[in-house]
Amino acid sequence: MKHLLITGVHSYIGNAVEAYLEQWNKREGQGRYQVDKISLRDGFPKPDGESKWDALLHVAGIAHADISGVSEETKALYYRVNRDLAVETAKWARQAGIPLFIYLSSVIVYGESGKACRNVHITADRKPAPTSFYGDSKYQGELGLQELETEDFHVAILRLPMVYGKGSKGNFPMLVKLAERLPFFPNIENRRSMIYVENLAEFIRLLTESGEGGIFFPQNEEYVSTAELVKEIGTARGKKIRLVRALNPFVRLACVLPGKAGGMAGKAFGSLTIDLGIDQGPEGYRKYSFSESIRKSV
Repeated sequence: MKHLLITGVHSYIGNAVEAYLEQWNKREGQGRYQVDKISLRDGFPKPDGESKWDALLHVAGIAHADISGVSEETKALYYRVNRDLAVETAKWARQAGIPLFIYLSSVIVYGESGKACRNVHITADRKPAPTSFYGDSKYQGELGLQELETEDFHVAILRLPMVYGKGSKGNFPMLVKLAERLPFFPNIENRRSMIYVENLAEFIRLLTESGEGGIFFPQNEEYVSTAELVKEIGTARGKKIRLVRALNPFVRLACVLPGKAGGMAGKAFGSLTIDLGIDQGPEGYRKYSFSESIRKSV
């Protein structure tokens, strides 16, 4: 049996991993995985001899917020949660004898793709260069965690692209709404790395089995344009959406607008890809194709 502790009780990814492992147990007819969840607002459990947990999945964090025009107090909160709390939790996990700490980071540590619809391509030799306090708080969390690694305590850092699935937050539900309402959509040929939440859950399951540490870049097996994504959502909903190049100039104009409008357009139509040649850790985690994942998500 493998015993996983999830720190954070209201996380979309944490809840999805718990549900996925429950379904895995039922499908395989064995109780291979046991999951416990705790809220860090209640403090840390007191270590009691040898740890019963094989891995800790740390999902407590702040993301998917409008980070423009925020106060210094709000910025400080991002660092307290995404950096300080993660490091404190890892110190407790190491003291408690938990051999693997899994930290959910983000490709945001490489900067934003949302400015002027620019293209970001992440290769193995590209260094993190966060351009926002959110990205910097995640990267500072990574650095603090790496300092805690020992031969007996491994840290797995997952630099995630957009995570989507049923009930997800962020850009995906916005695109679902657009697919429901629009008969036409701009045919912008951008490219995005994404990962379906159940593919991510399988990746985490395999990490729990291997106990492997390192920096990982789980993603679906193909890049997808925003136009392809919206069209696939429409197909899953039984609706035909025409992709129209005549709308592309309006998108390019929106991308250079100042403020929130330009940022939203850039996030939707910029390119952000992770090189498919980067070592991505455990193999065989992509259980669902892009089309299958969209059908399950909408």
